[in-house]
Amino acid sequence: MPRRVEDVRVDDAPSLDRFVQRLGAGGGFSAKGVAEGTDLLARILADRQMTTFLSFPADIVATGTRGVLAELVRDGYVDAIITTCGTLDHDLARSFRPYFHGAWNLDDADLHRRHLYRLGNLVIPEANYGTIIERKMRPILDGLWKSGTRGLSTVELSRAIGAAIPATAGETSILRAAYDRKVPVFVPGITDGAVGSQVWLYWQDHRGLYFDLFSDEQLLSDLVFEAKRSGAIMLGGGISKHHTIWWNQFREGLDAALYLTTAVEWDGSLSGARTREAISWGKVKPNARHTTVDGDITVLFPLMVGAARERLKV
Repeated sequence: MPRRVEDVRVDDAPSLDRFVQRLGAGGGFSAKGVAEGTDLLARILADRQMTTFLSFPADIVATGTRGVLAELVRDGYVDAIITTCGTLDHDLARSFRPYFHGAWNLDDADLHRRHLYRLGNLVIPEANYGTIIERKMRPILDGLWKSGTRGLSTVELSRAIGAAIPATAGETSILRAAYDRKVPVFVPGITDGAVGSQVWLYWQDHRGLYFDLFSDEQLLSDLVFEAKRSGAIMLGGGISKHHTIWWNQFREGLDAALYLTTAVEWDGSLSGARTREAISWGKVKPNARHTTVDGDITVLFPLMVGAARERLKV
């Protein structure tokens, strides 16, 4: 017997978890996906024997969603992070300088003249991004060089940046939380961002320095093959998502896969590919719990995390 569609009630101010459950009972398009995704998220967070990968692109780190990601790391729900270089950029910059609200329809030529960057509907003063990153990265790289580091993995670089972020920023800084919890942060596209460019500039006068990406891959391999169970929370696509599922194919796929995206499936992109497609590649197990949730991560993920943690009462 099929489930009946229930009308969603909000006039009694339901808790986050109850509200998400009602969205699922309402059977509304994306709303049902949010409810199913929250169920899976709660299972992943509750499974302390699961090696959990968290992947995401940099843009959401420029938003308040950064705090939710840091919370999951700080509270011990994440075993490894796979992300893009911009995450290092934004997390480091925001640990020392603020970003600001803007609008989608601002005059970009005017912003350029005023040394203001627009990221969607956010505005970032040049001094609060490039300038502060340049100022903070030089002493970090000097410290690594003087300690004898020559082959530098992205995990080591991320750890060094996390250590340089004040502990007082640990409530919202992903890198500081990862440093404190000893969670490795992998950045396979490390030169595609301000931090990577700063390392390249440093290399101009320190030609013995190089990125040792194979050390990253070896550590990822160890995490994957030593996992009793493997799960992934993947926010957005691109290299972060692909590196997560790519390595898990070598253990016959993920046991659990939650994916949030705004990308479409019909263009054949990796970002648009649903978790079910990964089964054909052996990147998600045929019997895995998996689901794709369509929607804006900055709206849905904080709601889903709040509901899941409420359900787990943690």
